[in-house]
Amino acid sequence: MPYDLRYHPKVKADLKRISAEAQRRIRSAIESRLTTEPERFGVPLQGALRPYWKLRVGDYRVLFWVAGETVAILAILHRKDAYEQAERRIGRG
Repeated sequence: MPYDLRYHPKVKADLKRISAEAQRRIRSAIESRLTTEPERFGVPLQGALRPYWKLRVGDYRVLFWVAGETVAILAILHRKDAYEQAERRIGRG
């Protein structure tokens, strides 16, 4: 079943801080993995980010959640900032 992708408005700003090569790899991973089997390729998060999942792409993390046939992408950030900024983005930090 193909999943529909939705992006948080701040994801566009996230991508501006990432190199073109890394953006290409992230885009490819999202299109090949999250549109087909997000639960297979993602890892569920714990704690304050419990309903969310992560997809690791090199040093970057794609944080998302699955709702029916939709994958909502919350953030695409470097691993050192991903979880703290994601918590702020959802109002838990």
